[in-house]
Amino acid sequence: MKLSRQFSVFAVAIFCVVVFSLYLMLDHLQLDNTKTSASESRLFHTGQLSLLQDKIDRLEHLLAENNHIISNIRDSVVNLKKEHGGHPGGGGVGVGGGGLEVGRVLQNNSHPPLILPPAPTVLPVDAEDCKFAARDAQKPSDGVQVMDVYDLLSFDNPDGGVWKQGFDISYREDEWDERRPLEVYVVPHSHNDPGWLKTFDDYYRDQTQHILNNMVVKLSEDSRRKMIWSEISYFSKWWSGIDDQKRDAVKSLLRSGQLEMATGGWVMPDEANSHYYALIDQLIEGHQWLETHLGVKPTTGWAVDPFGHSPSMAYFLKKAGLSNMLIQRVHYSIKKHFAAQKTLEFYWRQNWDPSSGTDILCHMMPFYSYDVPHTCGPDPKICCQFDFKRLPGGRISCPWRIPPQPITEANVQERVHLLLDQYRKKSKLFRSTVVMAPLGDDFRYSESTEWDQQFNNYQKLFDYMNSHPELHVKAQFGTISDYFAALRRQAAGSSHQAAAGSSSRPAGSPSAGGGGGIELPVLSGDFFTYADRDDHYWSGYFTSRPFYKRLDRMLEAHLRAAEILYSLTLAHIRHLGGGNHGDGYPAADGYRLLTEARRNLGLFQHHDAVTGTAKDWVVIDYGTRLFHSILNLKQVMVNSAHWLILKDKRQYSHDSSKAFLHMDEAQPSQDALPRKTVLKIGAKQRSLVVYNPTEQDRSSAATVYVDTPHVRVVSEAGQSIPSQMSAVWETPTQASEEAFQLSFVAQVPAFGLSVYYLSESLVDGAHKANYTFLQQDRSEQLSVTAKHFTVSRPAGLEAAAPLSIKNAHVHIWSSASTGLMEKYQLLPDGSEHEVKVHFFWYGTTSNRDKSGAYLFMPDGEAKPYSLSQPPLIRVTRGRVFSEITSCFQHFTHMARLYHGTGVEAHGVELSNLVDIRGEVNKELAMRINTDVESKDRFFTDLNGFQIQPRRTTSKLPLQANFYPMTSMAYLQDPATRLTLLSAQSLGAASLKSGQLEVILDRRLNQDDNRGLGQGVTDNKLTASTFRLLLERREGKEEDAASPVSYPSIVSHMSLLFLNHPLLTMAVSPDSGSVALRSTRPLASSMPCDIHLLNLRSIQNKGEGGGPSDESALILHRKGFDCRFAHTHTGLLCTTTQGKLDLDKLFSDLRFQSVSPVTLTLMHDADPESESNQQPPATNHKELCLNPMEVNTFRVQLQ
Repeated sequence: MKLSRQFSVFAVAIFCVVVFSLYLMLDHLQLDNTKTSASESRLFHTGQLSLLQDKIDRLEHLLAENNHIISNIRDSVVNLKKEHGGHPGGGGVGVGGGGLEVGRVLQNNSHPPLILPPAPTVLPVDAEDCKFAARDAQKPSDGVQVMDVYDLLSFDNPDGGVWKQGFDISYREDEWDERRPLEVYVVPHSHNDPGWLKTFDDYYRDQTQHILNNMVVKLSEDSRRKMIWSEISYFSKWWSGIDDQKRDAVKSLLRSGQLEMATGGWVMPDEANSHYYALIDQLIEGHQWLETHLGVKPTTGWAVDPFGHSPSMAYFLKKAGLSNMLIQRVHYSIKKHFAAQKTLEFYWRQNWDPSSGTDILCHMMPFYSYDVPHTCGPDPKICCQFDFKRLPGGRISCPWRIPPQPITEANVQERVHLLLDQYRKKSKLFRSTVVMAPLGDDFRYSESTEWDQQFNNYQKLFDYMNSHPELHVKAQFGTISDYFAALRRQAAGSSHQAAAGSSSRPAGSPSAGGGGGIELPVLSGDFFTYADRDDHYWSGYFTSRPFYKRLDRMLEAHLRAAEILYSLTLAHIRHLGGGNHGDGYPAADGYRLLTEARRNLGLFQHHDAVTGTAKDWVVIDYGTRLFHSILNLKQVMVNSAHWLILKDKRQYSHDSSKAFLHMDEAQPSQDALPRKTVLKIGAKQRSLVVYNPTEQDRSSAATVYVDTPHVRVVSEAGQSIPSQMSAVWETPTQASEEAFQLSFVAQVPAFGLSVYYLSESLVDGAHKANYTFLQQDRSEQLSVTAKHFTVSRPAGLEAAAPLSIKNAHVHIWSSASTGLMEKYQLLPDGSEHEVKVHFFWYGTTSNRDKSGAYLFMPDGEAKPYSLSQPPLIRVTRGRVFSEITSCFQHFTHMARLYHGTGVEAHGVELSNLVDIRGEVNKELAMRINTDVESKDRFFTDLNGFQIQPRRTTSKLPLQANFYPMTSMAYLQDPATRLTLLSAQSLGAASLKSGQLEVILDRRLNQDDNRGLGQGVTDNKLTASTFRLLLERREGKEEDAASPVSYPSIVSHMSLLFLNHPLLTMAVSPDSGSVALRSTRPLASSMPCDIHLLNLRSIQNKGEGGGPSDESALILHRKGFDCRFAHTHTGLLCTTTQGKLDLDKLFSDLRFQSVSPVTLTLMHDADPESESNQQPPATNHKELCLNPMEVNTFRVQLQ
């Protein structure tokens, strides 16, 4: 009786919602004409009959749909009565895990259809959750904010003497004594790019394997020798091919401290274009490999070659348990300023951190490069004389034409004084008496002779220095951690150390107290955009090779989706006790494919890969790896989804030659865009599985291609789903007669799989979209071929009127001559804003140094895209989406609005298909001009993780005002924010108030003299996708100089859905009759501000290396700004003050164990540490996450 009452109440509630929805629809129909603008009203009478007929059809469809809902509820109640015999069971509607929980009854052989509840009118946001973003940012008294430094600098470049970009350095010889000598650590290193001028495999074959082989021999010859290594991608490849004796020798070198693994990531990643999922994943892959094979846990980061540095990377290293880090490529003016202020060493703190919990000790190298001529001191002419690989007779020499000399008894004194002078001058740029001098360069130490030349000659210099106490110097080879340990000894007792205390101090740092330690400043901010000399700003690589930047994000989305689906499948198999339920599931093969994809994604984060700065054939090698991994991950997903959706798991069988499910999208090659496969639809129902790879219940548009225009979509419960049939355009005016685009709004639970059925139906099939074609100044009528669709070609006044499309939230108008957006109206308040989309060309300067893969060197301001002829404009109007498409010579631009209640309906989807393969030295930009009074301020994200305020300044050249946009950029004034969300990394700028632009593609015909030796001419037909979101701001205005800013919840969710769209899989038509059922892994949506970054299966450390029964649960609590409307968002989540009840997170899985660990699982998390405030495992597993923090948990799911 209790169950019956619950469902009766639920049915009545649904009925009330239905009746109210119909009332609103009728009211909306009545008001439509009263809201029509004057220009539109002139055109109304010509098409009012067709519009009225369309609205009547829509209303009839809604009535039929609601009848289905009521019928299904009634049938469900009857079935449940029979099934349970009147006994209570299942669950009612309640709140759990941060979302609106749907009642569910989990049975082995039967279950009710999954119905998502209606979204609340007002999103439930806890007032406490708004305080984090609302608080004023506070800078510590000794703090340095990089944005403030920009205000101080003139960014001129006077000749600094021997240190061209610096200044003269002087010292007194009595500044060092026996009690406080100069400590010198020479750090041998070899920078091995995993692809650049050669492919990864070619570099390994020709150089890297020889470097590592020599390392084992040469370090073993003398215990005083040291070496650091950072690229685990190379080290793991080498390790797999060496014998046990050599492996034991390596472990011995690690134990003795002669060899250090610095950073320990899969690569040394780019920090501008890489998304934080990929940054963390490559760090996990490297650290897990080190822990499994070597038992090593890195303590210090080493990043000498990324082209600018992000605080996100500093945060991830800190969260992984590292204590120190080193960076190199920073704007030369900033380096000079920091050197003058002695702030080249600092504690790097996140802008949003109110305490010292995120602080990590950072060393910024002061000079031009990381090669030997620029590391011993300020004079490269002298330092080059101590790069003994350049001895006369070698293959390289010193460009200053003064060669090194072998060290002998006859010259050692003179040589020591010459080198020591450089060490002393370098030390004057720092606050301690500890000096670090890297000794290496790209692919150094590949020959045994170089090892002897460098180590033997330097040892003679050290021996002389150390045997002459009057020099007051102690010199030795060291690792990077040796250097930081010495620095920390001198910093012991500083106010920062005392404030940090023992609990929040990084591992390995000295005890606080005692006083007298050197004081190091606290710094916040980022180091973009990088310039190495003059006006040579490295803002070109923010966009170079955009095709592969998009492919990178596609692989990332596929990897995350496959990781989660695979982990859930293994957990469910364990939950059912394995046996017959898990027989045949290819767990080992799946884990192998996941591992390969992790490593290929990690490899592409290398700072010459995702940046687009490698040779053409190397780019092809990267692209092939990404392409094959996407194919493999699709196989992992279809195998997992196959098992999960079977009603009877014992029916599962894996046959790689005859897949049960097929992903409906295929990419023919690494350099081609994905294409939809065409599904054959007949009278017999064809099953379609829709996967939602996000932690939020969602109602989003799903799209497939079918072979007939007459298709009906039915839910698992037999409910007819509103759908739209659109044409597939083979040319701008020629529609295919063999393929049609079917779109419908799929309701899919968080991480769930929903089953839909497609069948051919001539009566109640999908509603066909209507098309309008325009092209100005055309003498003859357009010829359009679109069988099965209604096409109109307006003329006269009707053709000259602005085009418009709208949904329940947004109304946009576009130019009748270009089809590009001009006006944006927010509904229902009716506020209108100028939002104009334009396209521009940038050329390259006529000077000697021109734009290339790295540099952006424009020939002045951008020039408007000129039209050789007016574009063809195609307007699509349908029930699921409406769009305006403009076909230009070099690009096709589309603005789309989704109809429905989901969060996607709150913005305009912009997409471009760009082809500039016929151009010479051109860069295509999309610019959005608005009436937002943003002045000189705008915002870009860093790695998709946090927002960095930017300021456009006239004292910098145009190219310096471009910044990396990994996933979003926005403008704002006190009343409005306009956000551009991006599905790919690109360069972005706001050169004038109210203006936002992104570079879409670059074609450059020359090298920019940064070592690549070629231009960028391998352009592809390239797609880019964005979502434009206009939001009203409310409440207190933030400080214009604030270093922090946060997106809204709607912006966060829109970006999540943009990057992780629904994935569709079709059941093979010859798979037979198999009972399927939808799945709901989570009990409800997770809290709105908690993102499940990954659920990553951990490797079994036994033989075989397959998956263990543990996973890494990685959660990110996002910071969000509450000063935006939270009404009619379509979201089914709440906020919970960062609390997440793991016992209520899953529907039918439970956590057997939960252990907080550091980000990459290297250490148990310190529960007392400010940056790792996570509770230990308990029976009632409630987590409490701090805003902005990323936390990892080692979990067992059963």
